Order: sequence, then structure tokens, then C-alpha cells
Amino acid sequence: MQIAPISGALGAEIAGVDVASLSNEAAASIRNAFLAHKVIFFRDQSLTPVAQKRFASLFGEPEIYPFIKGFDEAPEVIEILKTEADVKNFGGSWHSDTSYMPEPALGTVLYALETPDAGGDTMFANTSAAYEALSPGMKRMLDGLIAVNSSENGYAGGRARNMAKLDGMAGTYNQAATTFESEHPVVRTHPDTGLKSLYINRSHTARFKDMTAEESKPLIDYLTGHMIRPEFTCRFRWQPGSIAVWDNRATLHFAINDYPGKRRRMHRVVLKGDRPR
Repeated sequence: MQIAPISGALGAEIAGVDVASLSNEAAASIRNAFLAHKVIFFRDQSLTPVAQKRFASLFGEPEIYPFIKGFDEAPEVIEILKTEADVKNFGGSWHSDTSYMPEPALGTVLYALETPDAGGDTMFANTSAAYEALSPGMKRMLDGLIAVNSSENGYAGGRARNMAKLDGMAGTYNQAATTFESEHPVVRTHPDTGLKSLYINRSHTARFKDMTAEESKPLIDYLTGHMIRPEFTCRFRWQPGSIAVWDNRATLHFAINDYPGKRRRMHRVVLKGDRPR
């Protein structure tokens, strides 16, 4: 097995393994790489939904995503499809998965089945490095600040209703899904590494606790812009058979929508997390 970093900020590509059949030693090395690099990538893999769920269990407990129906044989696995007719894509803004839930997703496992010839990359940002780069005064100001995160932020009329407008996924959304709103610290401590990271994002953070949205906006704008500076990021180009596994506790990601009129099909699993502290 070879582990090769893809940028100075985060991310490593792992070669020489079949993720559907891992030895205990290889599994341990992959888990360590996940924590060390925050997002890891694999090429030339072949996974059924059941096999993807099994591989995801290496990093945590697969969890059912409340807004989209999964596969009958593996309800925790959902399909993310952008067809040639779609204009918008799924995940096309900087965010951390399910940060609006009381116990947000620990991590995400995304597997590519169909990709455009060019475009459709995903970018990742290291939110621990972004926190460490802040001034001591800013760190003191953020200490104890709480963010209010909502699943409806940016989705006037409801998340499921709006996302169901996507051509490829129109019939998969759970229209009766609960709206989630949760309060989490702006600076969270990783339960495994002990590193502090910024834990807000443009997609889900509506405001700060005990502040209005208008009062909160300037600081949210500054922090979310700071977190995605080039020196904190990496970019991954997908191919069929590629897998990305990222740590939502210490990263943001952004699915780039730069392939109009082309098709992109992925399978995704999120992993049960704990309450940020």
C-alpha cells in the first residue's frame, strides 16, 4: 500500500489496495491516514452499495440520511445524480455534511460511478489549519461563540422541496423529512486528534446564538472566506471507480458545478457522529 499526499494542506491518495477486501493491518493504516490527512482517495475500485456500506463501517457507523431515500439493500447509501438536463448540482457550495443535526456526520464516503470527461471535481478545505492561522485576538473572540445551523438555510420553502427540482433525483427526496436546527461551537475540538478547527459554513450556518442574522453576517463572511483560502485546500479529479473519504469534523468540501449538459453519478454514505465540543 502506498500513501501519497496530494497537497500541503490536506489529502492523500492511497494505492495498492482493494477496499472491498482489506486485511486488518491495511484497515488500521487507512484509518490512521484518514485522521492524519483528513481526506483520503482511492482509484479503480468496484463497490456495490452493500460493499460500500461495509467499507464505510471501517471509519464509523453508517447512518441513514433523512432527506433522500437510500437503496433497499443498503438504506444508508444514497445516489447523487446530475443528469444532462440539470442546471444545479447537489453539494455545490462549501459545507460540512449535516452540520445542522444535533450529532453531525463524523465523515462521508463518496464513490464515483459516472463522471464527465472534464469537470465535476470536489474541493476540500482544512478547517484545523484555518483555525491555527487566526490571530490570538480572533481566537479569543471566538472562544465560547455558538453557531446556529439550519437544514433550511438557503432553501426557501424547504430543503426537500427545492432539491426535488433536480431532474436526476426528483423522486428520491423525502418530502416529510424533519427540519433540523442545532447549535454548535464555532471552534470545535476533534475527539480523536485533539486539534481545534473552525466549525461553521456558508450553507448551513444561519447566525450566532443570541445575535441576529444581520449582526452575525460580517463575521460569518470573514471566517467562511478565510477557511477556503488556497493554502488550506486541495482539489480531487474524479474518475469512475474513485472513492473519497473525508472527516467532516475538520474539513469543508465543495462539489464544483462546471460540467453543463453532462452526467455525474455518485453513491454516498455518511457516518454517525457525536455532538461537537
